[in-house]
Amino acid sequence: MKLSSDISAVITGGASGLGAATARKLAAEGVKVALFDLNEEKGEALAKELGGVFCNVNVTDEASVDAGFEKARAAIGQERILVNCAGTGNAVKTASRDKQSGEIKHFPLDKFDMIIQINLVGTFRCIAKSAAGMMTLDPIDGERGAIVNTASVAAEDGQMGQAAYSASKGGVVGMTLPIARDLARELIRVNTILPGIFNTPLMQGAPDNVKQALAASVPNPARLGNAEEYASLAEQMITNGYFNGEDVRLDGAIRMAPR
Repeated sequence: MKLSSDISAVITGGASGLGAATARKLAAEGVKVALFDLNEEKGEALAKELGGVFCNVNVTDEASVDAGFEKARAAIGQERILVNCAGTGNAVKTASRDKQSGEIKHFPLDKFDMIIQINLVGTFRCIAKSAAGMMTLDPIDGERGAIVNTASVAAEDGQMGQAAYSASKGGVVGMTLPIARDLARELIRVNTILPGIFNTPLMQGAPDNVKQALAASVPNPARLGNAEEYASLAEQMITNGYFNGEDVRLDGAIRMAPR
């Protein structure tokens, strides 16, 4: 897909981090961007900077997602690009003992379900609705659209306490190829990035010694990933017409330890 001002894109989680970097990358090529996010202040500011549109969207709410696509398409037209960056995580052991009292507790199932709803179901919800919209378009150079999802290296080597997060991201990886096959005849490509440890706003809140230790654990280069590096790979997945049905780690060759 050739990027230009004739192309529109929707980026979920687009107000900050990986999503914001991707929005900037695409906008620099002239692409019209719509940012789906819950952070209205950051989203509106970035949309203004990029000449795009902000849509206050909760990916777990179908009406909210529908309203977001409606607003985005009215402002910038039917998207040919969807990049799913909306997501979150938690860290709770499946079952554990309190170190002081010895009380046994299990993972609260509502918190497990929340992660699945945001990271997995929310991603699929946006894919399904965006793909249906892309199917109304005429192909350009043999394709109608391209979708990029965000999983995590935790999909393959999740750490202790990451059962929900790993399950949700593993689900994103697992559905990539079937969705690519579902949409193949409609000329829509689907790929997924599995980021390692990235210097996102969430990570920036960690103490310096923690960030330094995490950076040192990356084999090469021994540092945290930059959001711009994610955006570069997302752009390649969008512009390279033979890139389809793939799940690609972007992690400096790290393999996560148990804890």
